[in-house]
Amino acid sequence: MLSQIITCKYQFGLPLYRQETMLSDIGIELSRQTMSSWILRCATLLEPLYMRLKAILLAEPAIHADETPLKVIKAEKATSYMWVYCCGADALGSNTNIVLFDYHNSRKAQCAIDFLDGYQGYMHVDGYKAYESTQATLVACLAHIRRKFIDVKKLQGKKKTGKVDIVLNLIGKLYGIEKRIKGKSVEEKLAIRQSQAKPIVTTLYNWLIEHKEKIPPKSKLGEAISYSLNQFEKFQRYLEDGRLSIDNNRAERAVKPFVIGRKAWLFSYTNTGANASAILYSLVETAKANNLLVHDYIATCLQQIAEKPNNIDALLPWNIKHS
Repeated sequence: MLSQIITCKYQFGLPLYRQETMLSDIGIELSRQTMSSWILRCATLLEPLYMRLKAILLAEPAIHADETPLKVIKAEKATSYMWVYCCGADALGSNTNIVLFDYHNSRKAQCAIDFLDGYQGYMHVDGYKAYESTQATLVACLAHIRRKFIDVKKLQGKKKTGKVDIVLNLIGKLYGIEKRIKGKSVEEKLAIRQSQAKPIVTTLYNWLIEHKEKIPPKSKLGEAISYSLNQFEKFQRYLEDGRLSIDNNRAERAVKPFVIGRKAWLFSYTNTGANASAILYSLVETAKANNLLVHDYIATCLQQIAEKPNNIDALLPWNIKHS
């Protein structure tokens, strides 16, 4: 029953008041207040597993990060944020695949600093400056750079060609290389990026520098060029290591289920509830990323952690798979 309630809310975005109605329709009287209390207690029970996953995540050489707004009724500030940190690939079958959410009533850099706890590996991010205050080596996102130029292209019109098409063509070639090297070893990726992608990255950089002074800075194209140059040093780091990604789409896709669910349940009532949601969303999305049935995984975790609270490692998704 507990797993069913958690799965309905956090995997399928079904608010507790709707679950209350559905249960009532089949003759089960269970109030949303009771379900909410159960969810809070389940999150507390599962927190040690969340913390174990966090320790494993922060031992990874490269991670991804993003954040999205969240409304919490009884919070000090009007807008809170759910931060997401993940590793691995969202393609099924990766060895270590973790998605963790972290709630804060703030978007300050200290939120990321506290979560990362001195992490000094690579971290894929967008252009949000708060991440620069961490000790991670930041890797900027080519998808964010591309979006700036796509916005320019939309203003230009599909049938017209211009300067922006040169940039989009170069970016397209870089993504083409990434498509071709998908599934290759880390060493092969590095070698191909150095031989094939690096010259294109250099051409792109030279084009941006050449046109920086020629294009009005407040025009859409000027803004796209400025943004790209500000991010370029961090972006081209992906050429250094075959374990790195060309963009931060991993984190953007990881946070999407939360964003979709938020449209259904709209807000959290308290900070405690939002923290519970962070823990439960983390376990749901990590289970999905490891190709586990969410309902079965949550049920197993609740049962096992209640009976054997010191055997947390047995509940890691990749250990569940092989048990």
